Amino acid sequence: MTPLQICGIVIGVLLLIVIIHLCITMVAATITYVTTLVRKNKKKWDRSLQFTREPQISMDAIGIAWMKENEQYKEDVHVVNGKINLYGEYFDFGNDKCAMILSGRTESLRYGYYFAKPYAESGYNVLVMDPRAHGLSDGVFNTLGREESKDDLKWIDFLIKEKGIKQIVLHGICIGAAGGMYTITNPECPDCVAGIVTEGMFARFYYSMRNHLIELHTLVFPVMQCINLLYKICTGYTMRKGPIDIIDTLNKPLLMLHSKEDPYSTPDYAQKLYDKCGSKDKQLVWWPKGGHSQLRFIDTEKYDNSIKEFLKKLNSEN
Repeated sequence: MTPLQICGIVIGVLLLIVIIHLCITMVAATITYVTTLVRKNKKKWDRSLQFTREPQISMDAIGIAWMKENEQYKEDVHVVNGKINLYGEYFDFGNDKCAMILSGRTESLRYGYYFAKPYAESGYNVLVMDPRAHGLSDGVFNTLGREESKDDLKWIDFLIKEKGIKQIVLHGICIGAAGGMYTITNPECPDCVAGIVTEGMFARFYYSMRNHLIELHTLVFPVMQCINLLYKICTGYTMRKGPIDIIDTLNKPLLMLHSKEDPYSTPDYAQKLYDKCGSKDKQLVWWPKGGHSQLRFIDTEKYDNSIKEFLKKLNSEN
């Protein structure tokens, strides 16, 4: 066998290894993407309890208890955005102000019950919603707040025209926070959307997803790049863009709630979000302990009082 033949065999073997590696990578990326951000049927991410561990189980129980205490005020509501039917529940306490609770990934409107209490006690009606591809709502793809923000605008229009609401405050958790930020900075967002509260808001989901892969001890490169490619093919968006790219245009009050232990929306990026925020009325409240989207459970009094003070200041200025 000549040196040239040996060289050809080596190159062929190396190419085969690269092709096999790319195939394995794409399979792993596809499984991760579909599992994380795609709903193939309405049994996935429905209105049943999505969590099997604490503190989410206790958070759910507290939220359900709040809903049952206020069930007499609850009304099933529905809007349509294009071909997407969206469903929610509206708690009408007789106010002309309303808080919209924007749930995160895998979380139906049921998750929103847990965060409603400080708003109800502050004189706000409450709207909880199934995000697209969650609960009873239509949809296949989670778009990390992009299309969800357009859904939020439909709900806002509903509250104004059908319920006579004069002031709206957004409360977003994780992806719900990203969607809320896209909503409130949209030029089409009505002036009556007076402010936003965020918990665990990420700068760009690319970083959060990368941290999730690291936590799972999964190869990050090139799996992360393949996941982003699949997301772009399916939704038209990229994970490399996020709230940090538009938060400088925010000109309404912001209350950021964040944990210094958040493993996905890490505190360094939370600080960058806050620093870049264009609002002249902004506040960042830190929790020294606590996992992602679990701050109210860690310190309920601090959480609720932070929101109540934010709303009190908001209404004193309007």
